[in-house]
Amino acid sequence: MKKLLLMTLMLSFLQSFSQQTATEFANFKKYAEQNAALSLTKAKENRVVFMGNSITEGWINARPEFFKDNPYIDRGISGQTTSQMLLRFRRDVIDLNPEVVTFLAGINDIAENTGPIALEDIFGNIISMVELAQANNIQPVICSVLPSNNFPWRPSIKPADKVIELNKMLKEYADNNQIVYVDYYAAMVNDQKGLSPELAHDGVHPTSEGYAIMEPLVVAGIKKALKK
Repeated sequence: MKKLLLMTLMLSFLQSFSQQTATEFANFKKYAEQNAALSLTKAKENRVVFMGNSITEGWINARPEFFKDNPYIDRGISGQTTSQMLLRFRRDVIDLNPEVVTFLAGINDIAENTGPIALEDIFGNIISMVELAQANNIQPVICSVLPSNNFPWRPSIKPADKVIELNKMLKEYADNNQIVYVDYYAAMVNDQKGLSPELAHDGVHPTSEGYAIMEPLVVAGIKKALKK
Protein backbone atom coordinates (compact mmCIF):
# COMPACT_ATOMS: atom_id res chain seq x y z
CA MET A 1 0.00 0.00 0.00
CA LYS A 2 2.78 2.40 0.95
CA LYS A 3 4.62 1.51 -2.27
CA LEU A 4 1.50 2.21 -4.36
CA LEU A 5 0.97 5.55 -2.59
CA LEU A 6 4.58 6.51 -3.15
CA MET A 7 4.35 5.64 -6.86
CA THR A 8 1.13 7.65 -7.18
CA LEU A 9 2.69 10.68 -5.52
CA MET A 10 5.79 10.36 -7.68
CA LEU A 11 3.73 10.13 -10.89
CA SER A 12 1.72 13.18 -9.83
CA PHE A 13 4.95 15.10 -9.17
CA LEU A 14 6.45 14.11 -12.52
CA GLN A 15 3.31 15.14 -14.41
CA SER A 16 3.25 18.48 -12.62
CA PHE A 17 6.98 19.01 -13.20
CA SER A 18 6.65 18.05 -16.87
CA GLN A 19 3.79 20.50 -17.43
CA GLN A 20 5.61 23.29 -15.61
CA THR A 21 8.80 22.63 -17.57
CA ALA A 22 6.94 22.63 -20.89
CA THR A 23 5.12 25.85 -19.97
CA GLU A 24 8.36 27.62 -19.13
CA PHE A 25 10.24 26.10 -22.07
CA ALA A 26 7.64 27.23 -24.62
CA ASN A 27 6.83 30.50 -22.79
CA PHE A 28 3.07 30.03 -23.10
CA LYS A 29 2.50 33.08 -20.90
CA LYS A 30 4.04 35.65 -23.23
CA TYR A 31 1.02 36.01 -25.51
CA ALA A 32 -1.67 34.44 -23.32
CA GLU A 33 -3.52 37.70 -22.58
CA GLN A 34 -3.27 38.95 -26.16
CA ASN A 35 -4.49 35.64 -27.51
CA ALA A 36 -7.48 35.67 -25.18
CA ALA A 37 -8.36 39.21 -26.23
CA LEU A 38 -8.44 38.38 -29.93
CA SER A 39 -11.90 37.74 -31.33
CA LEU A 40 -12.57 35.00 -33.86
CA THR A 41 -11.54 35.80 -37.41
CA LYS A 42 -14.04 38.05 -39.12
CA ALA A 43 -15.22 37.35 -42.64
CA LYS A 44 -12.68 38.50 -45.24
CA GLU A 45 -10.30 39.66 -42.53
CA ASN A 46 -7.52 37.40 -43.84
CA ARG A 47 -5.76 37.21 -40.51
CA VAL A 48 -2.08 36.23 -40.73
CA VAL A 49 0.11 35.03 -37.86
CA PHE A 50 3.87 35.55 -38.05
CA MET A 51 5.53 32.71 -36.12
CA GLY A 52 9.16 33.18 -35.25
CA ASN A 53 11.93 34.24 -32.89
CA SER A 54 13.54 37.59 -32.06
CA ILE A 55 13.70 38.55 -35.73
CA THR A 56 9.91 38.34 -35.84
CA GLU A 57 9.42 39.83 -32.36
CA GLY A 58 11.66 42.76 -33.25
CA TRP A 59 9.78 43.40 -36.48
CA ILE A 60 6.75 44.93 -34.77
CA ASN A 61 9.02 47.29 -32.81
CA ALA A 62 11.12 48.36 -35.79
CA ARG A 63 8.21 48.67 -38.23
CA PRO A 64 4.98 48.90 -36.17
CA GLU A 65 3.00 50.32 -39.08
CA PHE A 66 3.46 47.07 -41.01
CA PHE A 67 1.36 45.27 -38.41
CA LYS A 68 -1.04 48.13 -37.65
CA ASP A 69 -1.95 48.62 -41.31
CA ASN A 70 -2.53 44.93 -41.99
CA PRO A 71 -4.38 42.05 -40.27
CA TYR A 72 -1.04 40.67 -39.12
CA ILE A 73 -0.33 39.19 -35.71
CA ASP A 74 3.26 39.00 -34.45
CA ARG A 75 4.01 35.88 -32.42
CA GLY A 76 7.79 35.98 -32.27
CA ILE A 77 9.65 35.17 -29.07
CA SER A 78 13.28 36.17 -28.67
CA GLY A 79 15.79 33.34 -28.49
CA GLN A 80 13.34 30.58 -29.34
CA THR A 81 14.17 27.46 -31.30
CA THR A 82 11.80 25.43 -33.48
CA SER A 83 11.28 22.92 -30.65
CA GLN A 84 9.84 25.69 -28.47
CA MET A 85 7.72 27.07 -31.31
CA LEU A 86 6.27 23.64 -32.04
CA LEU A 87 5.12 23.35 -28.41
CA ARG A 88 3.30 26.68 -28.49
CA PHE A 89 2.00 26.40 -32.04
CA ARG A 90 -1.56 25.48 -31.05
CA ARG A 91 -1.92 28.33 -28.58
CA ASP A 92 -0.18 31.03 -30.59
CA VAL A 93 -1.37 30.08 -34.08
CA ILE A 94 -4.12 27.46 -34.45
CA ASP A 95 -6.33 28.87 -31.70
CA LEU A 96 -6.21 32.32 -33.35
CA ASN A 97 -7.96 30.95 -36.43
CA PRO A 98 -5.83 32.70 -39.08
CA GLU A 99 -6.05 32.23 -42.82
CA VAL A 100 -2.26 32.14 -43.18
CA VAL A 101 0.78 31.51 -40.99
CA THR A 102 4.32 32.51 -41.96
CA PHE A 103 7.34 30.66 -40.58
CA LEU A 104 10.69 32.33 -39.99
CA ALA A 105 12.62 29.93 -37.81
CA GLY A 106 15.77 27.88 -37.42
CA ILE A 107 18.58 30.33 -36.80
CA ASN A 108 18.50 29.84 -33.02
CA ASP A 109 18.58 26.07 -33.49
CA ILE A 110 21.75 26.50 -35.53
CA ALA A 111 23.08 28.67 -32.69
CA GLU A 112 22.28 25.76 -30.33
CA ASN A 113 20.24 27.97 -28.01
CA THR A 114 18.55 24.89 -26.52
CA GLY A 115 21.42 22.52 -27.24
CA PRO A 116 22.89 20.80 -30.30
CA ILE A 117 20.37 19.69 -32.90
CA ALA A 118 20.71 18.14 -36.36
CA LEU A 119 19.57 20.12 -39.39
CA GLU A 120 17.17 17.28 -40.20
CA ASP A 121 15.46 17.79 -36.84
CA ILE A 122 15.22 21.56 -37.29
CA PHE A 123 13.66 20.91 -40.67
CA GLY A 124 11.36 18.29 -39.13
CA ASN A 125 10.09 20.71 -36.48
CA ILE A 126 9.23 23.32 -39.12
CA ILE A 127 7.49 20.75 -41.31
CA SER A 128 5.54 19.47 -38.30
CA MET A 129 4.19 23.00 -37.80
CA VAL A 130 3.41 23.25 -41.52
CA GLU A 131 1.44 20.02 -41.35
CA LEU A 132 -0.42 21.16 -38.23
CA ALA A 133 -1.36 24.36 -40.05
CA GLN A 134 -2.64 22.45 -43.07
CA ALA A 135 -4.64 20.06 -40.89
CA ASN A 136 -6.41 23.12 -39.47
CA ASN A 137 -7.08 24.78 -42.85
CA ILE A 138 -4.36 27.39 -42.37
CA GLN A 139 -2.22 28.14 -45.41
CA PRO A 140 1.52 27.96 -44.55
CA VAL A 141 4.17 30.28 -45.94
CA ILE A 142 7.69 28.96 -45.41
CA CYS A 143 10.31 31.71 -45.23
CA SER A 144 14.01 31.17 -45.71
CA VAL A 145 16.34 31.65 -42.78
CA LEU A 146 18.11 34.99 -43.07
CA PRO A 147 21.81 35.01 -43.99
CA SER A 148 24.18 34.80 -41.04
CA ASN A 149 27.90 34.12 -40.81
CA ASN A 150 28.43 34.91 -37.12
CA PHE A 151 26.58 34.82 -33.79
CA PRO A 152 27.60 37.60 -31.37
CA TRP A 153 26.39 35.48 -28.44
CA ARG A 154 28.09 32.29 -29.68
CA PRO A 155 31.16 33.19 -31.77
CA SER A 156 32.48 29.61 -31.78
CA ILE A 157 29.66 28.55 -34.15
CA LYS A 158 29.98 29.39 -37.84
CA PRO A 159 26.43 29.24 -39.21
CA ALA A 160 26.74 30.32 -42.86
CA ASP A 161 26.82 26.91 -44.56
CA LYS A 162 24.21 25.41 -42.23
CA VAL A 163 21.84 28.25 -43.08
CA ILE A 164 22.34 27.55 -46.78
CA GLU A 165 21.71 23.83 -46.30
CA LEU A 166 18.57 24.32 -44.19
CA ASN A 167 17.16 26.77 -46.74
CA LYS A 168 17.82 24.25 -49.49
CA MET A 169 15.83 21.62 -47.56
CA LEU A 170 12.96 24.03 -46.92
CA LYS A 171 12.73 25.24 -50.52
CA GLU A 172 12.81 21.71 -51.89
CA TYR A 173 10.00 20.68 -49.55
CA ALA A 174 7.95 23.77 -50.44
CA ASP A 175 8.42 23.20 -54.18
CA ASN A 176 7.52 19.51 -53.93
CA ASN A 177 4.39 20.21 -51.91
CA GLN A 178 3.07 23.36 -53.63
CA ILE A 179 3.69 25.52 -50.58
CA VAL A 180 4.57 29.20 -50.85
CA TYR A 181 8.26 29.88 -50.19
CA VAL A 182 9.58 33.38 -49.46
CA ASP A 183 13.28 33.79 -50.17
CA TYR A 184 14.64 36.47 -47.87
CA TYR A 185 18.09 34.95 -48.15
CA ALA A 186 18.67 35.71 -51.84
CA ALA A 187 17.45 39.28 -51.42
CA MET A 188 19.66 40.08 -48.43
CA VAL A 189 22.88 38.01 -48.52
CA ASN A 190 26.23 39.73 -49.04
CA ASP A 191 29.45 38.35 -50.54
CA GLN A 192 30.44 36.84 -47.17
CA LYS A 193 27.28 34.73 -46.79
CA GLY A 194 26.00 37.13 -44.16
CA LEU A 195 24.10 40.37 -43.65
CA SER A 196 25.68 43.78 -44.28
CA PRO A 197 25.71 46.23 -41.33
CA GLU A 198 23.05 48.41 -42.94
CA LEU A 199 20.68 45.42 -42.94
CA ALA A 200 21.65 44.03 -39.51
CA HIS A 201 23.97 45.85 -37.10
CA ASP A 202 24.85 42.62 -35.29
CA GLY A 203 24.79 40.38 -38.36
CA VAL A 204 21.59 38.61 -37.25
CA HIS A 205 18.74 40.97 -36.36
CA PRO A 206 17.48 43.20 -39.18
CA THR A 207 17.53 46.96 -39.06
CA SER A 208 14.54 48.93 -40.31
CA GLU A 209 16.20 48.84 -43.74
CA GLY A 210 16.41 45.06 -43.52
CA TYR A 211 12.74 44.71 -42.66
CA ALA A 212 11.89 47.07 -45.52
CA ILE A 213 13.38 44.50 -47.91
CA MET A 214 11.52 41.64 -46.24
CA GLU A 215 8.07 43.20 -46.17
CA PRO A 216 7.16 43.26 -49.87
CA LEU A 217 8.52 39.73 -50.25
CA VAL A 218 6.35 38.30 -47.48
CA VAL A 219 3.31 40.33 -48.54
CA ALA A 220 3.59 38.80 -52.01
CA GLY A 221 3.87 35.36 -50.44
CA ILE A 222 0.81 35.95 -48.24
CA LYS A 223 -1.25 37.11 -51.21
CA LYS A 224 -0.25 34.00 -53.10
CA ALA A 225 -1.18 31.78 -50.14
CA LEU A 226 -4.59 33.47 -49.76
CA LYS A 227 -5.44 32.48 -53.34
CA LYS A 228 -4.94 28.78 -52.59
